[in-house]
Amino acid sequence: MNFVFISPHFPKSYWNFCDRLKKNGVTVLGIADCPYNELSWEVKNSLTEYYKVNSLENYDEVVRAMGYFTHKYGKIDWVESNNEYWLEMDAKLRSDFNITTGMKAHEINAFKSKSAMKEFYRKAGVPVARHHMVSNREEGFEFIHKVGYPVIVKPDIGVGASATYKLKNDEDTNRFYDELPPVQYIMEEFIEGFIVSFDGISNNDCDVIFETSNEFPPSIMDIVNDLDHVSYHTVKQVSPKLSEIGHRVIKAFNARNRFFHLEFFRLTKAKKGLGDVGDIVALEVNMRPAGGYTPDMINFANSVDVYQIWADMVTYGQTHVDLNKQHYFAVYCARRDGKHYLHSHEEIMERYGDRIVMRERMPEIFSVAMGNEMYTAKLDTEEEMNDYIAFVLGLA
Repeated sequence: MNFVFISPHFPKSYWNFCDRLKKNGVTVLGIADCPYNELSWEVKNSLTEYYKVNSLENYDEVVRAMGYFTHKYGKIDWVESNNEYWLEMDAKLRSDFNITTGMKAHEINAFKSKSAMKEFYRKAGVPVARHHMVSNREEGFEFIHKVGYPVIVKPDIGVGASATYKLKNDEDTNRFYDELPPVQYIMEEFIEGFIVSFDGISNNDCDVIFETSNEFPPSIMDIVNDLDHVSYHTVKQVSPKLSEIGHRVIKAFNARNRFFHLEFFRLTKAKKGLGDVGDIVALEVNMRPAGGYTPDMINFANSVDVYQIWADMVTYGQTHVDLNKQHYFAVYCARRDGKHYLHSHEEIMERYGDRIVMRERMPEIFSVAMGNEMYTAKLDTEEEMNDYIAFVLGLA
């Protein structure tokens, strides 16, 4: 089997996907724009061969790299990046090289466009927020008159909470239209709830072969816009209701052979037409792993190796990894530069050092959404988790 992995060096933990494929006997071929001598030894050792392009943004260069690999190794069986930024290119390469193991160029819009996603969520029987495709000021105010303030505006195609805003009154709305960027925005009614995700890996039949869940703060948007500190966690067990809904959504999207990250609101306030407190409402789909080091958090929480599970899906269509090991809460906390915290780094390590499984300064490219100084711990109970978050993020 010949597998082309796009950008195997970034994010930096993604070499693990290549490593597990190679250990499964797959020919793993990397394409990226990083000089070979700057790749980590882990990336180098996980690849059969590497092809450097001047820019991954130059599709012609990437096509030439694919052509080179095809000439040397034969037909390419898989192309994947597991990276939101390159999903469209992945799909186009599959179409151009007749690769049938993933979504093609004509299918990608359902996974990228927030408005297009809604139809597939409806197909799965999951309620969605009312929305308006931003056009002119008058139609915007007409929608707001229907749903009331606040409303959320965000790019129809975009990653995470980037360029996402809450409009609370007419002044906010007029300012938004005065400064409207030249991209398609979507406006949605505001939903009071916290974000839960359904994460996992699906096979060629859209069957979920591994699942887990993460819980996030009520407003990632505010964290990004206000540069606040961050905490979220991987749960010990997926709720049966979320699991049922997640399986339906994967089928509705025909999401085969994917590492996926589906996002929902769990309502903290009843909303007419959407549900009661505790009900689940659709947010958006991401057909790639959750950002940052979340795959590693999933490993710690579930005592598994999701990189291996994913590689097994590619190689065998199923996994032989034992999924019934002990479960924990994997808890991510990240401080912000410039804030004054109650407890020093030394105090955190003294109290939680034996439970902290990852400790790092986050790369600048992730810091807006993920904070600056990261501490991730593996904990047994919800009470321990809450105490840990309060200790690490408590302000002086």
